[in-house]
Amino acid sequence: MQSNTLNVQSLLVKGVKKPAGRKSWGIDLETVWIPFFTATNVKGETAIASDSLGCPLRLAYSPDGEVKFSKAGRPIFRVVKELSDTVRMVRDNFTNTLLSYAHTVEANEPELWKAEEERAAKLGEPIKVKDDLSLQRAVTARKAAEMAAAVKEAEGLVAAVPELQPVAS
Repeated sequence: MQSNTLNVQSLLVKGVKKPAGRKSWGIDLETVWIPFFTATNVKGETAIASDSLGCPLRLAYSPDGEVKFSKAGRPIFRVVKELSDTVRMVRDNFTNTLLSYAHTVEANEPELWKAEEERAAKLGEPIKVKDDLSLQRAVTARKAAEMAAAVKEAEGLVAAVPELQPVAS
């Protein structure tokens, strides 16, 4: 019999290719959340309305009852509130589970925890230094390019105004 218990090892194994579609918390609504919540309803663990599972995307309306459109002119669809609230609850519980796991490992293995933190800091430092230097160089180069473009534009404006041209002697 297959276990329904979430375990850390199952989270750290490369899975199947990500499906494409509308996402909630970065996870596909139609191929992951709807089947998951259908299963939790079947098992009596949730009581999500069947219409929310059957039509998880709803047309968005303004307070005056008009259909909402994006700036690009497309209609706006929202994940039904009941589902988005339940996804948020799952996310919060998931985050708390991850933190609880980390705290448990830290409490049970303090020497190994400290050694891993020190190793990570030591090995991460040269990467931070390199990235900082690369960022400084890129920002300096970008500012120089912007300045050169501004000078070129100013020269073009000066050239376009006859009274600003040097007088020949």
